[in-house]
Amino acid sequence: MDEGILYALGAYIIWGLFPVYWKWLEQVPATQLIGHRIVWSFLLLLAVVLITRQGGQFRSILSKGRIVRIYAAAALLLGVNWLTYVWAVTSGYIIESSLGYFINPLLSVLLGMIFLHERLRPWQWLAVGLATVGVIYLTFTYGRLPWIALTLALTFGVYGLVTKMAPLGSLFGLILETGLLFLPALLYLVVMGASGSGAFLHVGATADLLLVGAGAVTAVPLLMFASAAQRIPLTLVGIMQYIAPTLQFLLGLLVYKEAFSSTQFVGYGTVWMALIIFWGEGWIASRRRLPPRTFHC
Repeated sequence: MDEGILYALGAYIIWGLFPVYWKWLEQVPATQLIGHRIVWSFLLLLAVVLITRQGGQFRSILSKGRIVRIYAAAALLLGVNWLTYVWAVTSGYIIESSLGYFINPLLSVLLGMIFLHERLRPWQWLAVGLATVGVIYLTFTYGRLPWIALTLALTFGVYGLVTKMAPLGSLFGLILETGLLFLPALLYLVVMGASGSGAFLHVGATADLLLVGAGAVTAVPLLMFASAAQRIPLTLVGIMQYIAPTLQFLLGLLVYKEAFSSTQFVGYGTVWMALIIFWGEGWIASRRRLPPRTFHC
């Protein structure tokens, strides 16, 4: 199997199994989980940069105010996304959080149209319209707006838009984002610890190891994804991205036994149908753009 496909599979499977990791830490408040995720991610990525002797290159980036401002916005979006997701998982909303990542590709296309003046093809409009119908239906089914799914889709979609316009690669980008959040997160954890409310070193050795490991489970799939994107076509990356929310959905339904009624299935099914149309249209469009093959005798 192609090395790039293995990297992509690894990244999406790890992301798909994220609910298991955060459920192991459900006794820790979500705000503290995010604090630890930021702190340990930054320290791990900083170690990677130093070991690979890229520290000088990274320091030169910090002197460029425009780059720092772009990544400050990205860091804020990422922080909100992480906090919403971890809270949702530990509070029993895994299925709804998976919906956010099913919706995300369609929302990203819509954001591209609004902010980057990209044009939607007719079948893409149909997919976006169907997804909208599905979300409206689920709003009536839940008796409320599915705000968890929409927050996750919107923050990650806008995050993708911001980073698309940003000049750095995935490693430097993520270390800058977590670096900008590092001091506030560390200060928060220190204050919680001093007040006696901190979980670290107070909820058992296993939980402490998992909190420290939050840095690795955050950074490793991102680096794997970056390696995959360099090796395989983006169309294949796009197809494989649904592995993660599918695994999350199945975990919520089959392992954690979250409620999922037949009426909810109609709403989710509408969104899934939109994704099938979106993926199929994209695949056909990419095939049309391929140069014709030439054969030599």
